Amino acid sequence: MSGPGKKVVDVAFKASKNIDWEGMAKLLVSDEARKEFATLRRTFDEVNSTLQTKFSQEPEPINWEYYRKGIGSRLVDMYKEAYESVEIPKFVDTVTPQYKPKFDALLVELKEAEEKSLKESERLEKEIAEVQELKISTMTADEYFEKHPELKKKFDDEIRNDYWGY
Repeated sequence: MSGPGKKVVDVAFKASKNIDWEGMAKLLVSDEARKEFATLRRTFDEVNSTLQTKFSQEPEPINWEYYRKGIGSRLVDMYKEAYESVEIPKFVDTVTPQYKPKFDALLVELKEAEEKSLKESERLEKEIAEVQELKISTMTADEYFEKHPELKKKFDDEIRNDYWGY
C-alpha cells in the first residue's frame, strides 16, 4: 500500500501504541466515566482494526486479459486507458501550518502552567507537613522555640532590654 491511505494507517498504528489506556483509566472516578471510557476505547480499537485491515492492503491488480476474453478488447482497452489516466491528487495540508504556531504556543504555555502547578503543589505539601508538625495544642514553648530559634532570640532580646511592647 502506498499514498495517503498508508499514511493514515501508519499514524493510527503509532497513535494506538502511544496511548496509555491503563493510566487514563486510573484517573476516572465515576462509573459513568468508566463506561464512556470503555466505549471510547472499544470504538478506537474498532476503527484502528478497520484501518489496519481495510487500508493496509494493496488493491489487487486488474486482470485486463480476463476481461478482454469476455467483453472484447476494444471496450476493455477503453476502460484500461481511462483507468490509467485517472490521477489521484496529492493531499496538500494547508491547515496545519496555520495552527502549528498556535499549538506550539499552547504547549509552551502548558509547560509553564505545569511547572507553576508543580512548584505550588510542592510548596503546599511543605506547608501541610509544617502544620502537621506543629501540633500546637500539645506543643510546649520550648518545643516551638526549638523549631523557630529566631523567635526565641527576638523574645530573649525583648526581655533583656525590658521591652514589653508598650
